[in-house]
Amino acid sequence: MSDMSDTPPNKPLPPRIVSVAPPKPVLPEAPAAISVAPTPALAPPDPPAPEMPAHRGEPPPPPSISAQTTPSAFSSEDFAQALEGYAYRFEPGQVVQGKVIELEPQGVYVDIGGKAPAFLPLAEAVLRGHDPATVFVAGSEHRFAIDRDRDGEIWLSMRRLAIEEAWEKAQQCLDHGEVVECRVTDANSGGVVVSFQGLRGFIPRSHLVDRGDLESLKGQRLPLVVLEIDREKKRLVLSHRKASQTSVLRQFQKGTLVSGPVSGLRTFGAFIDLGGTAGLLHIREITQKYVPNVEAVLKVGDVVTAAIVEVDESRGRIALSTKILELHPGEFLENREAVFAQAEERLAKNIAKLWDA
Repeated sequence: MSDMSDTPPNKPLPPRIVSVAPPKPVLPEAPAAISVAPTPALAPPDPPAPEMPAHRGEPPPPPSISAQTTPSAFSSEDFAQALEGYAYRFEPGQVVQGKVIELEPQGVYVDIGGKAPAFLPLAEAVLRGHDPATVFVAGSEHRFAIDRDRDGEIWLSMRRLAIEEAWEKAQQCLDHGEVVECRVTDANSGGVVVSFQGLRGFIPRSHLVDRGDLESLKGQRLPLVVLEIDREKKRLVLSHRKASQTSVLRQFQKGTLVSGPVSGLRTFGAFIDLGGTAGLLHIREITQKYVPNVEAVLKVGDVVTAAIVEVDESRGRIALSTKILELHPGEFLENREAVFAQAEERLAKNIAKLWDA
């Protein structure tokens, strides 16, 4: 008490010294100095960690405000530049899906996902007798081929797409031997011209069934098969004669019986008339025994019943056999009438030989 009485009342008390951590601005960088605080109550708060991400559910700390870090406003000019940086690349011949925006007298405006609508001239639209107003309804979707870029505006073509699809169809017919019907549009001394799904095709005179008055074929639809394709030269050659043979051949199936007269003899076998086409009975397929001479066994006009052992559409041939109808070697030579009369039952017994061959 005596110490306090000696001190003047207006004189400030001396500072009370307490052992605490120094202020935050001068915290030592080493975290170990903080971990040894004498009491937990006096331990300073953890130092800030600006590089650590914010806790989940808490907003990130506000960025420091400076002239270098404050972003400028994203103006319409900036948006236009960003849009220019997005590449809308359309190549001629590319197939796209588009939605009709508007039909005008000169053509159709179509949304194909570009920066601006594309344009389809009506001359490039494959309408085939349809009214454009009923085909190109606003909002309707169609497939188009990119035709060209005209001063930044994409022009479309449906005709070009149809031509591409026609070439693909022609290649498919060539690969698989498919028969298609085409209309004759013109004729000349060398053959006739046909329309193959919009492509110009040619049938040489030698590949026509009727080679007489070619002018009379105009307007007719003929069954055809593709013989040759050259897309670079836009060359498409077809055959009516081969298509007719193919159509006839497809009436015959391997493993069935046929009958017909002998129409011709050769050293290698006999030709059997099957009505519209001929089948070959090879000398080795007449009987299981050796036959030195076909004429010693068959003559023109003999009616023969035989089994079909092969149908080759690519070569236009039907291979026949009477040997497969024999119950023992040489039976055809001994009693062909019995072989023919029981042909169905005999083929049923020996059919496995046909498929195992």
